Amino acid sequence: METTQTEEQATSAAQQDERTETPLESLSSIASVLAVGLFVMTFIFQNFEIPSGSMEKTLLIGDHVLVDRVTLAPPTKWAPFTHYRDVNRGDIIVFLKPGEPDMFLVKRAIGLPGDRIHLRNGVVYRNGVAQNEPYAAMPSSDGDPQHEYQPYRDDFPSIPPDPMYQVTASWQYELPTHIEGGDLVVPPGKVFAMGDNRPDSLDGRFWGFVPRENIVGRPLFVYWSFETPADQANKQTIADRFSFMTHILIHFFTETRWSRTFHLIR
Repeated sequence: METTQTEEQATSAAQQDERTETPLESLSSIASVLAVGLFVMTFIFQNFEIPSGSMEKTLLIGDHVLVDRVTLAPPTKWAPFTHYRDVNRGDIIVFLKPGEPDMFLVKRAIGLPGDRIHLRNGVVYRNGVAQNEPYAAMPSSDGDPQHEYQPYRDDFPSIPPDPMYQVTASWQYELPTHIEGGDLVVPPGKVFAMGDNRPDSLDGRFWGFVPRENIVGRPLFVYWSFETPADQANKQTIADRFSFMTHILIHFFTETRWSRTFHLIR
């Protein structure tokens, strides 16, 4: 008899442990998951969509990339186990554009503090040595006026900018102070960055250096890529966005660049 009562008590206790979760407990669980997700997407990884062709062929318009926000971040004492390092020459970096704190850009780090940089007909010379950059597009006579040789852009910084170039006023004033012997000398705490699609990239040649503290991370890989018009980034109205979202839903399978899924970025 005592054994039967004990079994009944154990069964009752098990049933109480398996009781249905209350709405408040469910809400608490969801909030915990969201908090962890927001922390990861804010401080560890970040989604970023490529809006322009300045990094072609390395990155295409419509590539969605996962950005590592830890490796290039300033080291912290509370996470000594985390791998940190400084920016290396040739790194692709994501950063806040100088003077426009709400705009993220993706470019390649060309020069670090102390480096002497100049271009000759689009070829980068660093510390007097021509760089082998198979990923970089050069000026060409392919019928596109944008790709034709342009003195300021392609023989930087030996040719002063004129009004036809999209050079910021602050950089026009500052640029001469960083030129020594025909080279641009990168100052302490700054990085000189350029797009891989050199004839079609508004980069450091047009607005200056990237402060080290503006660098937020580096893209790791493409997790999804969709064929996107070059002017889509300029279409910001609700109607334009809704129209493109509808287009994605209809053409998701036919216009997704499946071959770029999990494409590593180098």
